[in-house]
Amino acid sequence: MVTARIEMPSLEEVQTFYQQIGGEQGVRDLVDRFYDLMDIEPGYKELRDTHGASLEPARMKLFLFLSGWMGGPELYIERFGHPRLRQRHMPFSIGTLERDQWLQCMAQAMQDQAVPEPIYEKMLAAFYGIADWMRNRED
Repeated sequence: MVTARIEMPSLEEVQTFYQQIGGEQGVRDLVDRFYDLMDIEPGYKELRDTHGASLEPARMKLFLFLSGWMGGPELYIERFGHPRLRQRHMPFSIGTLERDQWLQCMAQAMQDQAVPEPIYEKMLAAFYGIADWMRNRED
């Protein structure tokens, strides 16, 4: 029996999403673009309406969360503890419309920030799973 040897990349060669999009500044730029789009694009109105008058608290928390979720420093956990995403989002009415607007806004932000295609697809698939899990309202 002949076995093929599979070459695996070393740990130094494996990069996290965090590293691949530019580390702290890349995550910050992505989050800023996401919330800027949410604030100016009429197609994200219902999503924007769930955030109240100021986007700054959400902007800061998403940056902290994504830093750790993407493989960088666990800033959110250090500051607030376990994310408990679904529990923390229960006060907000989230249906298919809000999920879809969140995903569309994030997809547009990633495109605007020139997130490379293979990373874009993987991140968008992961974001879909999280966003769909956040739904707490039947449509």
